[in-house]
Amino acid sequence: MSDILSVKRPADTRLAPPVRPEYERPLEPIAEATINKVLPLHQRLWQHAWLRKGVILICLALIWEIGARIQGNALLLPPFSAAMKALGEDVLNGVIPGRAMNSLEVLIKGYAAGVVLAFVFTSLAVSTQIGRDLLSTLTSMLNPLPPIALLPLALLWFGLGQGSLVFVLVHSVLWPLALNMYTGFTGVPEPLRMAGRNYGLRGLRYVFLILVPAALPSIIAGLKIGWAFAWRTLIAAELVFGASSGKGGLGWYIFQNRNELYTDRVFAGLIMVILFGLLVENVLFRQLEKRTVTKWGVTR
Repeated sequence: MSDILSVKRPADTRLAPPVRPEYERPLEPIAEATINKVLPLHQRLWQHAWLRKGVILICLALIWEIGARIQGNALLLPPFSAAMKALGEDVLNGVIPGRAMNSLEVLIKGYAAGVVLAFVFTSLAVSTQIGRDLLSTLTSMLNPLPPIALLPLALLWFGLGQGSLVFVLVHSVLWPLALNMYTGFTGVPEPLRMAGRNYGLRGLRYVFLILVPAALPSIIAGLKIGWAFAWRTLIAAELVFGASSGKGGLGWYIFQNRNELYTDRVFAGLIMVILFGLLVENVLFRQLEKRTVTKWGVTR
């Protein structure tokens, strides 16, 4: 036993790692690099979204014009030039502006009422359990229901006037907007919620100051969806329902010219509907996004 303990361990023969010599690598001079590179004119112009979208619209118009001339039947498909000529004539004589104002009057009433009701329902849903159950039940029942299917009931309840059109517009705006708002409110980060509670915010002040700014991307998306639903519902309702209170809108203009086989004016009315959609989407909502969520850095 003593012999085993007396055996000495061999010395550590591991070598130390080699040390690399230090050296300096000279950098290339920065002066030779081009810092501000001026892009060509066509690349600078192509960076504008309005120009790119304008090129797309021009290409679609050319395809329409060529296809209509190849088809050769103006009753079925008039050329783009004929539709634009009819549009210019009815704009100058005041027919289309009058019809458009009638449609916009009804649209603004129904859209505004739908937005207010959606905000009320969503505020209740984020504040109380019964509000959440109410919103979930109503959206499950009524959101899949087409707004135009309620038009016969609207005519019975509100008569031949703007009230029936406003009713179906409220239905088309309310439920998709409420769903988007509620999704945005529930997606607000918990630190923001806790900050609002620490400042003593409750009720509507908590919703307006904490939830609405944080959920604004979802709210704007819901406003876009509600606008698109309301606009196409209004045109469809005017096509089926006709004039309200003796005043017809763009849908009624399209319906009248279809009955009289003025196909170029039918397409003129459709172009006007499309132009309103492009105007609201690319001017109103785009400016709203730039001044809010894009400016705040919430979205890219």
